[in-house]
Amino acid sequence: MVLEYKRLIKDRRQLLALTGLTHKEFVALHEAFCLAYATEYQGDHTADGRARKRRSGGGRKGQLGTTEQKLLFSLVYLKTYPLQALLGELFGLSQSRANRWLQRLLPMVKQALDDLGVLPSREPEQFAKQERGRQEGAALIIDGTDRGRQRPKNKDKQALHYSGKHKTHSDKNVVVVNAKTKRVGYLSQTYAGKVHDKKIVDTEPIRYPAGTILYKDTGFQGYDPKVQQSHQPKKSRARAR
Repeated sequence: MVLEYKRLIKDRRQLLALTGLTHKEFVALHEAFCLAYATEYQGDHTADGRARKRRSGGGRKGQLGTTEQKLLFSLVYLKTYPLQALLGELFGLSQSRANRWLQRLLPMVKQALDDLGVLPSREPEQFAKQERGRQEGAALIIDGTDRGRQRPKNKDKQALHYSGKHKTHSDKNVVVVNAKTKRVGYLSQTYAGKVHDKKIVDTEPIRYPAGTILYKDTGFQGYDPKVQQSHQPKKSRARAR
């Protein structure tokens, strides 16, 4: 059975699980997505950039026939990160067509999020300036995130992307999240899974808003940025045998 927006909105919990958004958030993003979609593909060209041979709306209707379905398709990919062959099965598309749709739609989703002002900062030195007023004096959490990736064929890359902690090949980012709103305010560049969290923040010296209370785990041992308060659990000592 094809995953359809008109059925999914009847199950709010499933919508949240598959997209990371509530129905209200989906609707707000959809409005911005429609504007980005109309701006990118309007006039005498089709969604893949070719000159139109018939009037807009004419011809056979595809599996992603509505903007809601297109946005759902994009968000399911971003939230769950499935193989494109599996994503195609969920939406009644071949793997190649799923790939083509992702290439077209993901930039529009990014533009829509940017227009809503919810994209995280990617510049460590600009984070404090960008978040001034929004997160000043806020409690922030910094943490490393790993996501699985296909095992590289190159042996050197295999070793670099292998995370001993998770026993799999992965890519890694560091994020800074507002503890109250759960909003991601900062997202680092992407690193190989073997790279330590502390090394990433040493490479990307994040500047925090004034009055920040920062919570960090033991993966950031020795990381001491300029914040009002810093909280970190102590490493437990192994019991002597």
